[in-house]
Amino acid sequence: MHQVHPALRQPVTAADRVLQEIQRAIVEGDIAAGSKISEPELARRFDLSRAPLREALARLERCHLIERIPNAGARVVKLSVAGLLALYQLRENLEGLACKLAAEQMSDTEIAEVRQLLDQHLSSQRVREGESYYQEAGDLDFHYRIILGSKNSYLINILCDELYYLVRMYRVQLGMNGPRVSRAFDEHKAIINAIANRDGELADLLMRRHIAASRRNIELKLQQMGS
Repeated sequence: MHQVHPALRQPVTAADRVLQEIQRAIVEGDIAAGSKISEPELARRFDLSRAPLREALARLERCHLIERIPNAGARVVKLSVAGLLALYQLRENLEGLACKLAAEQMSDTEIAEVRQLLDQHLSSQRVREGESYYQEAGDLDFHYRIILGSKNSYLINILCDELYYLVRMYRVQLGMNGPRVSRAFDEHKAIINAIANRDGELADLLMRRHIAASRRNIELKLQQMGS
């Protein structure tokens, strides 16, 4: 069976619970991008004392969802074209590498499970009709499963922990709809086929192209919002 990265396991402490709740609220835009963080307000909203809240905020800073501004306190990170380009340059290279490694490391069973996951995605009416392609975090996310399939713990830590939720924030708030949906789904199929054929170089190339296409899609939306 595939593993679950610690960052996505069930919460254990109060700080874990609140971390996951605030993460979800930021990723989905319930706490707006660029908004100021008020500790008293968050403590009331999530029914938490200051110490575990501060621990949760420090962890949110480590996964780049909030940033501290000198003399201005903490705020939720802004979604910007510059931020997107820097993040997706890294994604292209690292997820391409993850695919290359997955072609060597993933078992036939794990590959079959990812194919099953894509069948599950296609069974969603919104994906079938090209309306939207929303993937839940963790095991239900194609990219997450491929990264775990690389079996490289350093790569998994960077992509499934440190950068995962910031990437999700761009994907969820500015994600796929319209013609990009069926193209993205087909690209996922082509990537897992290359991995199944143990063609790491092709899988790497296809993933890089896939992420570059997603970046262009999100960049366009950010520019439209800006104008």
